[in-house]
Amino acid sequence: MGKIMLTGDRPTGKLHVGHYVGSLKRRVELQNTGDFDEMFVMIADAQALTDNADNPEKVRQNIIEVALDYLACGLDPEKCTLFIQSQIPQLCELSFYYMNLVTVSRLQRNPTVKSEIQQRNFEASIPVGFFTYPISQAADITAFQATTVPVGEDQLPMLEQTKEIVRKFNSVYGDTLREPEILLPENQACLRLPGIDGKAKMSKSLGNCIYLSEEPEEIQKKVFSMFTDPTHIRVEDPGKLEGNTVFTYLDAFCRPEYFEEFLPDYANLTELKEHYQRGGLGDMKVKRFLNNVLQAELEPIRNRRKEYQKDIPYVYEILKKGSEKAEAVAAKTLHDVKEAMKINYFDDKELISSQAERFKAE
Repeated sequence: MGKIMLTGDRPTGKLHVGHYVGSLKRRVELQNTGDFDEMFVMIADAQALTDNADNPEKVRQNIIEVALDYLACGLDPEKCTLFIQSQIPQLCELSFYYMNLVTVSRLQRNPTVKSEIQQRNFEASIPVGFFTYPISQAADITAFQATTVPVGEDQLPMLEQTKEIVRKFNSVYGDTLREPEILLPENQACLRLPGIDGKAKMSKSLGNCIYLSEEPEEIQKKVFSMFTDPTHIRVEDPGKLEGNTVFTYLDAFCRPEYFEEFLPDYANLTELKEHYQRGGLGDMKVKRFLNNVLQAELEPIRNRRKEYQKDIPYVYEILKKGSEKAEAVAAKTLHDVKEAMKINYFDDKELISSQAERFKAE
């Protein structure tokens, strides 16, 4: 069994630049290396329903939005398998079996679960499905025997919990599941891109995102409204880089060739930062440069998306075929899991024969 990648996103809205630099761009790069024998990319609608159960239409409508963003960014259905989570029933069954290997207190200690509960103001009224999200994620990863999972930094606790479940299962039932490795973005600025308001995380619910499909005018409007250094009041004032959202975005998106094209006064990002820190460089000049950088990065993605939008039935066919392939793989893993747990009663000819002999003897 070779190298297998599993990754995905919840369909609660269009994907934004945080998704792009956090994992999506890397997925495309890894897809094109040819280093992986299989690559599965999941639209996690079942997980999205754990906190949107009263609004299934929101999830339903956003399936196609996420699929379009995937294809627009360069994920190729000839090189990877795009599928919808809810269409793989084996994932639910695996989650149910894994629940017996995790305690309530362990789930309560999961930092990602804790922060998500707080963000959604669930407190004591946590939906059970949402609370057990790490177990569901473990089922997703192990169903495809994934060796590599590219994620953002905020998902690290989830992956650690998957590893714990794999170790526990294998210690109890025998070596059946593969333990995945975590693949973080190489660029430090991409680990968790802040929102345009400077908040710690870009979030659809907070309305502080730049979406991959947004038109140039809206991107410019959002860039020009970005949080910078509140103490940098006059152009001549020294500016701070720490916590300055504009420079964080430049760290994530800027390439050397953009200076020659958009800001030839500077040789590189280091020079630009040094000028800002010593004073004499206004925020608007830096924002205009960032706007040009983002426009250059996002224009080809937006244009490809518009092409795919012309044939939506084709996009659904890609998802249908991918889901059929994913189900076949998950079914094989579920078969192995049930065999290891000794609950494959009708397939176990030795069991049936031995029981028959036992009752004959009586």
